Amino acid sequence: MLWPLLFVAVLMLVLSAIIISWPRRASDVNNQTPLQLFEERLQLLALARDSGELAEQDFASAAAELKQQFSQQQQQVISYRLPKQQRWWHLGLLVTVLLMVALTYRFNGHYTELADWQHANSNLASYGERALLGQGEPLSEHETRLFALALRTKLAKEGDDAVAWMLLGRIWMSQGLMEDAVEAFEKALALSPNRIPLLLNFAQALIVVGGDENLARAGQAVARILLAEPANLDAMSLMALVAHEKGDTTEAAAAWRVLAEQLDETDPRYPLVVSKLAELGIASPGSPGTSGTAEVSGRQIRVQLTVSPALTAANPGATLFLFARAVGGSNLPLAVQRMPLPSGAVELLLTEQMAMQPNWTLSQAEQVVVVARMSQAGTVEQMPGDLQVESAELSFNEAILSVTLNLEP
Repeated sequence: MLWPLLFVAVLMLVLSAIIISWPRRASDVNNQTPLQLFEERLQLLALARDSGELAEQDFASAAAELKQQFSQQQQQVISYRLPKQQRWWHLGLLVTVLLMVALTYRFNGHYTELADWQHANSNLASYGERALLGQGEPLSEHETRLFALALRTKLAKEGDDAVAWMLLGRIWMSQGLMEDAVEAFEKALALSPNRIPLLLNFAQALIVVGGDENLARAGQAVARILLAEPANLDAMSLMALVAHEKGDTTEAAAAWRVLAEQLDETDPRYPLVVSKLAELGIASPGSPGTSGTAEVSGRQIRVQLTVSPALTAANPGATLFLFARAVGGSNLPLAVQRMPLPSGAVELLLTEQMAMQPNWTLSQAEQVVVVARMSQAGTVEQMPGDLQVESAELSFNEAILSVTLNLEP
């Protein structure tokens, strides 16, 4: 589709050159040359003199004037013909203009976006196989954007499709666009209300967005899953998170303990469950005593956070989001903690078990930035009036990093 556009652009340039030069070519078409006209007029003057109609003195004056006019015409012809001797210069100018147009289109045109769109549409099936079935290499960040573009095109052309909306919601969730992800999951649920993976994704996105209303909706989605599959461990984990976010420690502790009893110690979710029980001062099943600490494996970031007491006093009920994100990667946090806004100095921990998605943890990034954000509305999206502080770029030269942050007005 690019060659026809380029051909039209070249054709317009050629036609413009012809139109500009056409009047000059037309002016050369005459019945008599200037020399023939000069000789004819001179003969007429001589006839007038010989017939006595023109005196000798007048003839000489008229002939001199005619010669002067002829000389001036010859000079004009010479000056007119000079540009024809510079046709190579004009051709070079035309080529320069053509190159400028091509370069302008190259850097400012939309052919790259058009090519990406065509590539995305032609590879939609393969992207879907790699994303859903895990066939081949995982999608890169660029391929993920192309996959989203192809899905939007499919939805625009063919209408609503539950799987397409679910995949688009997952992509937006991986990019940190939680509210867009929630909207996509809602459209998918309107078409397929009992799809378990879709309900899980929907609940996850609502928990991240936060807020009482969203947490209530997340709880309803998880309840629907547990009614259909009472032993669904992912749903039980989300139910515990919902209870924890609501501040219902009793229900959260019960859910975490049930999970700890059913999960194998090699399950990647087990360390998170143990750490949550440790936060509540409850020993995990099979652990000696009732120690309030839990062994956490993998990469960790220890954060010494100081929150201004004046800030806490001025924002009662505010929420603190502490998270780490990859440098130059997806906006989706690698690890996140959500809690009521503390006052004064606190020590917090970000671990691999605090990831929002199993395949996007602290182990997937070599450089990270730690962010502490105060949210007045309790939602993950930054709103006007919310304050945040970011660390410098941190490199995982060691498994455990330490950073100090100060959150103040």
